[in-house]
Amino acid sequence: MLKYFLGSYIVTAAGLIGAYLWGNHVHPGSGFQCVFIALVLGVLEVSLSFDNAVVNAMKLEKMSEVWRHRFITWGIAIAVFGMRFLFPILVVAIFAKLSMLEVFKVATTNADKYAGYLHQTHAPIVTFGGMFLIMLFFNYFFDHKKDVHWIRHIEQPLSTLDHMRGIEIVLSLILLILTQNFIPDEQKVHVLIAGLSGIITYLVIDGFTHFLEKHEEMRAASSAGKAIGCTGLISFIYLELIDASFSLDGVLGAFALSKDIIIITIGLSIGAMFVRSLTILLVEKKTLAQFRYLEHGAHWAIGALACLMLVSTVREVPEVITGLIGLGFIVAAFISSVAHNKKMSNMIADGDTKNA
Repeated sequence: MLKYFLGSYIVTAAGLIGAYLWGNHVHPGSGFQCVFIALVLGVLEVSLSFDNAVVNAMKLEKMSEVWRHRFITWGIAIAVFGMRFLFPILVVAIFAKLSMLEVFKVATTNADKYAGYLHQTHAPIVTFGGMFLIMLFFNYFFDHKKDVHWIRHIEQPLSTLDHMRGIEIVLSLILLILTQNFIPDEQKVHVLIAGLSGIITYLVIDGFTHFLEKHEEMRAASSAGKAIGCTGLISFIYLELIDASFSLDGVLGAFALSKDIIIITIGLSIGAMFVRSLTILLVEKKTLAQFRYLEHGAHWAIGALACLMLVSTVREVPEVITGLIGLGFIVAAFISSVAHNKKMSNMIADGDTKNA
């Protein structure tokens, strides 16, 4: 276990030291308070993103060792600096019509004002993430080729819906329209554009990924490793977008605990690093193959998270509810997988190899 989590422990130690020093620098005597908040934010991020680790592991299993390594190195830099620090500043700059440098100064010198700006952009941000994730949810369950079902009486009928071309887009648009009906008039256009952008982004990335996978062997024969590298790059971008969508609610919810963007970035980065380590552990230990329903549980958690993100555009949803629902699906799927494995073992031991 130390092999997989050593980097996370190092990042945690460095982050907590940084939180203590920054806390004492900004508000003398508040160093340990900032350390505590950073730890809580780290735990919150892990609890909200466990299903993210399972989904990431599904994609990483199909990627080369080179791109797995890049996911840990480049990916964690993007996750930490890009999504937990730079992205909120960029969004505020766009909606507040300020330069990023001005927003950065506000974020580091006037936390309350920055939090106010971010609150105003909450609905468009979570709508983008929610629509991206709901497309991911539909795409997983609307698949007639799936022969493994966890909640069979629901998943089996869902698997046949892919015979209706574009059904996932239609359902996503219906959800977006329903959500928009509850949004204040001044934000309706922003929410609509954000939601459509989430759907389009998913379709472009997912479609391009499938295109490259379908033609990978043919391209590899004519251009050596170039096709594989291209496919790895698209899969890497796909994973980063999934991670970004998962992180949106954590980034926005973190302001309930602290308005200091540095402490928030440190806390969420600690959690993000542990999620990355957990992902690699799941891949190398072949955990998804051992527990057949984990993928299903993760995608049910994704669907629940997407719906809660849309609800949060008009009503506050406590992060503890989001985390517990996601964790509940994962735990239930794990228990079901263990029960299935035990049943198969008993059948094999009894000599019923045909049914096993």
